[in-house]
Amino acid sequence: MTESEPTLAERIGIDILEASPQRVVGTMPVAGNTQPYGMLHGGASCVLAETLGSIRATLHAVELFGGMAVGVEISATHHRGLRSGTVTGVATPLHLGGMIATYEIVITDEQERRVCTARLTCVLRRSGG
Repeated sequence: MTESEPTLAERIGIDILEASPQRVVGTMPVAGNTQPYGMLHGGASCVLAETLGSIRATLHAVELFGGMAVGVEISATHHRGLRSGTVTGVATPLHLGGMIATYEIVITDEQERRVCTARLTCVLRRSGG
């Protein structure tokens, strides 16, 4: 990738605020991430969720065996629509195994109301394998 080719997370404005063994926190603007009706696109919420969960899974894989993580399943329930503002996602582990890790990602609005609940499962792999 070159500097002129931003990642999807960069394109939609995801900002990582915290990345620790306990949780990963990030924000994303609603503006620019809406569907035709002007509300936050569910796919954008899934991108935020997968980004945060994948960062946390990678931290786990590196800690275990210097590896990496690959997302294999994501599900999301969208609880409310938003037309403006910023959403915050928090990824916390549900299961930290040696080959599989699963996370819950809760996305809230600026009033701390739940917008989306996602679950992400990642396969942990050794680097280069």
